[in-house]
Amino acid sequence: MAASKPFNCGIGPAFEVIGGKWKAVILYELQDKPVRTGELRRLVGGITEKMLIQQLREMESDGLVRRVVYPEVPPRVEYSATPEGAALNKALGPIAEWGRKYAAARGHVEI
Repeated sequence: MAASKPFNCGIGPAFEVIGGKWKAVILYELQDKPVRTGELRRLVGGITEKMLIQQLREMESDGLVRRVVYPEVPPRVEYSATPEGAALNKALGPIAEWGRKYAAARGHVEI
């Protein structure tokens, strides 16, 4: 995240870090335990491997995700939320609840 960009409120930097279709979903799936790349791809339905890796790299650069490579053959890579990522995930909880209520009110399929 670029530190020099001015924002009017805290929503700007938060949305810059989690903006897009996938990051909040990825972060949600990392909330409970470390997850391997293949499992994470299955959990986040519809994402390509290339997009998943790109999003994970950006989130790692932003300090939201920790990547651990185990020296095995084949190499095992696990991702987990950092304390900053866990705090953001907790902050996203009320937004997710609002989204569920909004979708229900609009007659969308139950989430």
